[in-house]
Amino acid sequence: MKTRAFAIFSDLDGTLLDHETYDWRPAAPCLARLRDAGVALVLASSKTAAEIAPLRAEMGFAHCPAIVENGAGVLPPGTERPGESRTHPRLRAALAALPPWFAGFSDWDPEEIARRTGLPPQAAGRAALRDFSEPGLYTGPEARRAEFLQSLARTGITAAQGGRFLTLSFGGSKAGRMAELAAQMPGPPRTIALGDAPNDAAMLRAADHAVIVPNPAHPGPGLAADGHRIRLAPAPGPKGWAAAVQALLAELTD
Repeated sequence: MKTRAFAIFSDLDGTLLDHETYDWRPAAPCLARLRDAGVALVLASSKTAAEIAPLRAEMGFAHCPAIVENGAGVLPPGTERPGESRTHPRLRAALAALPPWFAGFSDWDPEEIARRTGLPPQAAGRAALRDFSEPGLYTGPEARRAEFLQSLARTGITAAQGGRFLTLSFGGSKAGRMAELAAQMPGPPRTIALGDAPNDAAMLRAADHAVIVPNPAHPGPGLAADGHRIRLAPAPGPKGWAAAVQALLAELTD
């Protein structure tokens, strides 16, 4: 591998983390090789800074920035809280003025979040510490879903569908943040993006190289793998993630 030649931007749930167990350790040998080679790994997730900071440290990439809450914020290197002003209170106030057809993490206690996500209680508590966005479920009549989404848009709220939840925010995207962060890196590097869900599609399209990680739990990002710029990982979760990253980097640095 060539140091700083590449930067990897990766979704977490269902991609680098197993969809059911949230375990990333099957990818640990690959992550160690990336660290040794000086390849940046930028975690890009709908998770909060409170969730991502310990994961990033455990993986050995605390020196890299992370994209939090589906692109609504950035977690700087070596920190546990984002540096941007919180927009979550304004988001909740805007939702209160709309039809009550959305139930989010702020409406659930940690036990309910744990039940709906499969997270252990302590991790569910960190997931509730929102700074910019609100993941949850549309609970209104299906026939009026499009109307509700239009109401959100009129208030400046964007909605991104992930593997489990609809995430609402006042903007920012994984793709936009990837472009910003890559431009700040030496080189700048070529970008490799990995994801499994619809809210990863724009990031996958914008990257120099993209990997779709299959997830049997949902339909995926809606992109077709071409075997060249957009590839399909050979297996779900961290095992497939590691195999795809190793194969792609071996090819690109050959």
